[in-house]
Amino acid sequence: MSKEIPQPPTKKHRRELNLNRYDEISTPLWKSLLTNTRETLFPRKATPLRLTSRPITTQSTQCEELELNLLLREEINPPLWQSLATNFRDTLFPKKLPPLQLTSRPIKVNDIWGDYSRSKLSVGFSMVIHAAGLAALLWLSIAGAKVVKKATEHITLVAPPDISDYMPLSQKRNDKIGGGGGGGDHDKLVAPKGKLPKFAMHQFTPPAMVIRNDNPKLPMEPTVVVPPQVHLASVPALNYGDPKSSLPSGPASNGTGMGGGIGSGSGGGVGSGTGPGVGPGRGGGIGGGVFRVGGGVSAPRVLENPSPDYSEEARKAKYQGTVVLWLIVDANGKPRDVRVARSLGMGLDQKAIEAVRLWKFEPARKDGTPVAVQINVEVNFHLY
Repeated sequence: MSKEIPQPPTKKHRRELNLNRYDEISTPLWKSLLTNTRETLFPRKATPLRLTSRPITTQSTQCEELELNLLLREEINPPLWQSLATNFRDTLFPKKLPPLQLTSRPIKVNDIWGDYSRSKLSVGFSMVIHAAGLAALLWLSIAGAKVVKKATEHITLVAPPDISDYMPLSQKRNDKIGGGGGGGDHDKLVAPKGKLPKFAMHQFTPPAMVIRNDNPKLPMEPTVVVPPQVHLASVPALNYGDPKSSLPSGPASNGTGMGGGIGSGSGGGVGSGTGPGVGPGRGGGIGGGVFRVGGGVSAPRVLENPSPDYSEEARKAKYQGTVVLWLIVDANGKPRDVRVARSLGMGLDQKAIEAVRLWKFEPARKDGTPVAVQINVEVNFHLY
């Protein structure tokens, strides 16, 4: 007796089966929670299990297994030639599927990820907090800022000594009247006012009011080292003395200075300076200060002049220019008393002074003798 083998379900039936199973399995969350709660609190009383099994024959069991194996083989493992033929046909003659019709339509929802609506109160509160924070930052930046004061240069002006008594009669000032001198022999009395000795470019005998050697072997007229062409106002006096003295007359005295000469200085001259000249200067000559170039005085020559350093302030500002310095080159060729004659600023004046103090000169000469002179030098600052 033959029994019909059940046919496998078609693709349509499978799709309907899957949809039914999906509806049964994927229930809504609220429904699933409600069902679980009800079954936990009020479990159903199931009816007693009744066994309806009965023994089956071996022949029927083998028949059912044969039907199931045939179903699985035909569905899952087709013959090789049939699989190749199907693939070849699908490659060369693909089936034309009907056009896809989209039946879906957009569904309006409020918000997918959350509620992004803004409240006016929260916006205003946020603006107030941000404004307060910004004001606090500004206040801290202003209150905590360091006040950097610009460095100021202090220049002390020193009044030059009064040399009106040593000025020449000519109104035209020239370079022949620079310098000065002084002297004395440690007398306790100040030298009184008197006339000046003869001007000459060489000094063999310093002037004196009190002659310590009454019988010199070779008497010579006393002189001071001043260019002979310079003419000063004469002092109405018979004896030699210091025209600048505060004593119009008095006992004879060479002054409180030293080294010969008359006055409170040193060096065989007349006055309060240093050297064989006249006045408050030094090195010979007249009129205050030291010798100037000219009138038999040669100019000093630069031997070494290291370049100045740039200040950090001027370098950042790319500042350039020239500083003019006034200085004295002594008889050894060393600069001293360096001062600024024309400033440039930005810290370059001090850099120029520091550089010039390291310069070395061949000293100026007067009649072959090294003398101190005053000169002006230019120090250039260039970045390129």
